[in-house]
Amino acid sequence: MSDPLDTVRNMIEGTLILESLTVGSTLAGIPLVVREISRAEPMPPREPRIWAAIEFEADDSFAEALAGKLAAILEPAGGWYANYSSATETFVVYSGKIFRYPRGAAQGRAQAAAYGREHGVPENELDWTE
Repeated sequence: MSDPLDTVRNMIEGTLILESLTVGSTLAGIPLVVREISRAEPMPPREPRIWAAIEFEADDSFAEALAGKLAAILEPAGGWYANYSSATETFVVYSGKIFRYPRGAAQGRAQAAAYGREHGVPENELDWTE
């Protein structure tokens, strides 16, 4: 019998900016492990002036459900998105729109970035990691 601690878990890792959530919304039902919480001023300045970011991880079995929940609660105005990656896939989620592509796939990244540009994301903020 194997030791459960020896089991390798596949994780997703990402960042969520709290100001990107629609006021009054809740993200529940996805067990996230918070790795870091920070506050910063975006460059160049945007509204809101200060952002609070949560770096998180979760079991990759929740990747699709998390995308659906975020697509439903991200603020539709202002070019907000959330992103996270597993070992093999990248997710970029906008209000009502989910991009899911193999990690490192230039075409998938280009499509997600083009959508962001069309919806007000400044070029310097289309900088998600994969």
